[in-house]
Amino acid sequence: MKSWMIRCLALVCAAGIAIGARAETLRVGVVPQFTSARIEGTWQPLLAEVGRRAGVTLELSPSPSIPDFERRFARGEFDLVYLNPYHQVMAHQAQGYRPILRDVGRLLSGILVVRKDSPLTRVEDLAGQVVAFPAPNALGASLMMRAALTNRFGIAFTPRYVKTHTSVYLNVLLGEAAAGGGVRSTFREQKPEVGDGLRILFETEKVPPHPISVHPRVPARVVESLVAAFLDIGGGADASRWLGEVPIGQIGATDQSEYEPLTRMGLEAVYER
Repeated sequence: MKSWMIRCLALVCAAGIAIGARAETLRVGVVPQFTSARIEGTWQPLLAEVGRRAGVTLELSPSPSIPDFERRFARGEFDLVYLNPYHQVMAHQAQGYRPILRDVGRLLSGILVVRKDSPLTRVEDLAGQVVAFPAPNALGASLMMRAALTNRFGIAFTPRYVKTHTSVYLNVLLGEAAAGGGVRSTFREQKPEVGDGLRILFETEKVPPHPISVHPRVPARVVESLVAAFLDIGGGADASRWLGEVPIGQIGATDQSEYEPLTRMGLEAVYER
């Protein structure tokens, strides 16, 4: 009778451990590039499916603004976080967040455009000119570009922040700015009457795009399960259904060494807090 009770107790404890592991909840942060409704609609189904496959609960924890998002990862509030490459540098320095997954099918860079008929042929020709950018800390279109203009080419210029990439291209086309910062994907999306009137003068160094990173407190077994779940989804026939809007085209493994080059670009000098 005693041995039977011991066996029953062992089974109950084992079941409790299994349930506890499966009920583990991780808080997930996503950089607020878009509206909260769009982020929730994109990420909530993906997180539910990843959590189901990994045996954990992934709880989306929205941030109302970029500064709020930065404060939260600096305090280590997120267990799992999707953030831009320079945010990854900041998060690694502040809390030891390490990137585990990214879109391995592409790299990110900024482009500098001028009017097609502009007499400007060298970046140095922009000294003292007005240059349009979407926002101070837009990584490729502004942050990396302003750092390159300042540190690599050593020129002084007047920045004009116009909120969107399309506004940048229109400002250049209409002569409101001598040049403007953007990225190839948004440049390709422009209507012919805009894109055909511009040319690319310069392109920055290429860096890996937004990673999915984990806080060091997350157990290794959980990280392994999450990576396996994301890769399983990314390798499935309906991968675009889950990842296409994130956007991650081809998901694969990454690590901090891929993001170290950003620490040598002088971005901290032009980053606006």
